[in-house]
Amino acid sequence: MVKLNKIYTRTGDGGTTGLVDGSRIAKYDPRMMAVGDVDEANSAIGLAVLALGDSPEAGWLRMIQNDMFDLGADLATPLVEGDEPAWALRIVASQVERLEREIDMMNAELKPLDSFILPGGSPAASAIHLARAIARRAERSAAAAAAHVALNPVALAYINRLSDHLFVMARRLNGNGADDIKWVPGASR
Repeated sequence: MVKLNKIYTRTGDGGTTGLVDGSRIAKYDPRMMAVGDVDEANSAIGLAVLALGDSPEAGWLRMIQNDMFDLGADLATPLVEGDEPAWALRIVASQVERLEREIDMMNAELKPLDSFILPGGSPAASAIHLARAIARRAERSAAAAAAHVALNPVALAYINRLSDHLFVMARRLNGNGADDIKWVPGASR
């Protein structure tokens, strides 16, 4: 378990930050951009939880929030060739599979899309759509980081599934798609 006695360390004052293995990189390094975007997505999910009250979806999102801390730790831990240290926290396939099961369960209740939909509908769905858009940015950041350093491919799969999960959840919260707002191409011309 993490124990933080002191919040500021002054070690980042020069524009670097520490990775889990103790090495230091620039705060603007693509890896750290991905970690920051994952943190922002997690914060947006936390806001969405408030709109859901004591629903099953809120419970799923709280579990996802915990996964997001695992994801941030994974991205901030350099991969080691061969035997990984026991302390390295990695996203694992079962976390991705859980998202897929939840996506499939929610999607089974939805009518297929016949148009793109606008982010919105209910307040809860709107909050989820915002979290989804931020999760997509986190995915792009992680993919950009993976072009420079080796990252756990399961972590990349997780962030990809997350945005799908949030999209389907937003539709579920919009009356199983009945209250989705359809995009009408060229409607404002």
